[in-house]
Amino acid sequence: MVLHFFFRSQAHSRAVACGSALFLHADNLTVERGARPVISALSFTAKAGEALLLVGPNGAGKTTLIRTLAGFIRPSSGAVALKGDSGDRDVAQCCHYVGHLTGVKANLTVTQNLAFWGAYLAEDASGRDRLASRVEDALETFGLSRLSDFPAGLLSAGQKRRLGLARLCVATRPIWLLDEPTVSLDTASTELLSRLIKTHVSGGGIVIAATHLPLGLDEPTVLRLGANPASSGPEARA
Repeated sequence: MVLHFFFRSQAHSRAVACGSALFLHADNLTVERGARPVISALSFTAKAGEALLLVGPNGAGKTTLIRTLAGFIRPSSGAVALKGDSGDRDVAQCCHYVGHLTGVKANLTVTQNLAFWGAYLAEDASGRDRLASRVEDALETFGLSRLSDFPAGLLSAGQKRRLGLARLCVATRPIWLLDEPTVSLDTASTELLSRLIKTHVSGGGIVIAATHLPLGLDEPTVLRLGANPASSGPEARA
């Protein structure tokens, strides 16, 4: 019951936050690592209501691209822009980023970790006012309620990954940037993540995920990155 209500309410809040005209555009993006181009002259657009999967072999630049979109890496040339009904927006202020590391603080409890992320990522005071109920719902959604008072450092790898992903539920952000989000997840947790992604997209959100595995999405757009940066480019829908 709580899970059904959570998905329904999240879809509504995402739609209100995003607006139908929201889109993220990378224009002629080149990113270097150690003076070597990892991504070369790449352009693509991710629109509201779309899941974009980044695929390719190890070293193809998936993580580099995700981190560039999040603002952690400055491109050598080109630009990333987020545009919507109200004009240009800051990608970093509008995204959830979940990378290889979970971002979990070992000395804080599970609840304290989520409360920190909820308060830090809240867009306004109203988001902070609803924080306690958002944290409670996130704990139940990801099966962490019985561990709520545990120090996060005592969790298993899979539990830490679920805790890291649970931040998606405690603050409304229109863009989800996910780097190998299924690592350490069991089958049930992977299916849960897939449902969350579908709900976010159906509510007008954008998901860009680097992955070696399908996420159970019906019609994702695939952006294939090759070992040769010049070969990077979009594919038709999978």
